[in-house]
Amino acid sequence: MKKFMNVLRTGIPVVCFGLIQASAIAGGPQATIPAPEPASSGDWCEWLSSEPGTLYKNPENPFLQEFIIDGRFQWQAAYLSGQDTNGYDFSDYYTEVRRFRLGFSSKFLNYFSAEADLNMVDDASNRPNRWPGGQQLGWGYEDFQEALVMFDAKKAFGIDAVDGLSIRYGRHKFEISNETWESSNDLLTVERSAISNKLYGSNLPTGISLNLVKGDWDITAALYSTDARPTVGGNTEFIGGWNDGLAYYTSLAYQASDDLSFRLDYVYTDANILDGEDSLFGYKWATSLSSVYDKGEWGLITDLIYGDNGGIENGVARANRQGNFWGVVVMPYYWVVDKKLQAVVRYQYQGSENTQGIRINSRYGRADHGPAVNVNPFAAGRGNEHHALYGGFNYHLCGNNLKLQVGLEYDWLNIPGGGIYGDASSLTSWFGFRTYF
Repeated sequence: MKKFMNVLRTGIPVVCFGLIQASAIAGGPQATIPAPEPASSGDWCEWLSSEPGTLYKNPENPFLQEFIIDGRFQWQAAYLSGQDTNGYDFSDYYTEVRRFRLGFSSKFLNYFSAEADLNMVDDASNRPNRWPGGQQLGWGYEDFQEALVMFDAKKAFGIDAVDGLSIRYGRHKFEISNETWESSNDLLTVERSAISNKLYGSNLPTGISLNLVKGDWDITAALYSTDARPTVGGNTEFIGGWNDGLAYYTSLAYQASDDLSFRLDYVYTDANILDGEDSLFGYKWATSLSSVYDKGEWGLITDLIYGDNGGIENGVARANRQGNFWGVVVMPYYWVVDKKLQAVVRYQYQGSENTQGIRINSRYGRADHGPAVNVNPFAAGRGNEHHALYGGFNYHLCGNNLKLQVGLEYDWLNIPGGGIYGDASSLTSWFGFRTYF
């Protein structure tokens, strides 16, 4: 098995990315497509949403069929006020370049495609002095977000029995729960819920995945490496190795009707840090059952989550952070003005069998809010029961390609044995600017 994984690690990326380079310079019919011109009416929105980064497209070229560049820019601000477990009041403000990414996608040799995204900013410059990590705004290459090569097996082998069959290898975005399946471009709220972020963890594991589509069914199975870079909770900078543990992942989606769909996700990891292996995910296993009901002018998204934090072998050394955890997300939305102004409400609950088995989001409840607050467990954001209620509006200037988001979110966290009261609460005012091409 290890020999097979070593072959995957070294052979496939080299061959596939070599093919990308070869196809870019190879001969054949050339039909470079210039950037789309604005419509005669001057509709910049139509231009923004029509893949203006398309640099080349020619399905008749046997070597390179398509090459597109893309990018996203996301900025946000927040004001947070609340009360800690000892009854101390606190307040803080935050502004942040949340994401700035540049990437490309291409199709080549008729059956292959590739995509990669680069993170191009690390922003801590405008946060209060008490934010951990210093105050610096760093522009420029940080690391890869995703880096994947895909093979269209259905097209290559003429498999008519299925509607789609593809294989992907490389650095994946790890997708479990509805909110993590959604791109950050399309989120209905400024930030994902805490329970979704616990499962997702911003993990970008190296892996190989198989996707099959048949009628109303969409099935994905994947094998991931738990290899991580030395920094705690980090991923390898590019495509990692296969020298640590493995994570086994599957996802099953069903389109029940034009309006209703379901998805079941599951992941299990066998990583053991006691044997010197990295444990990327930070829990033993987790599963999510989500549904999306979209009736046009209104809709409802739900998610049921359950999992096991695991133990020392998963990097969870403290007994009060081990054991089972669970959660629920309910998110209705309504178009106040069709395709322009959208209202959304999200309720999230998460709990655990041990006193610190769940955690609130790092943005921005877990930040150090001052000396009085820092002397109690609220700074760590851990507890055994967490309720969060979000309400807000999304104004679409150009669909999800350009939108503004505002919202209010109330958080209540129970911390057994923490401070005088054993609970903490906060209210966050959100503002977000999102654009992509």
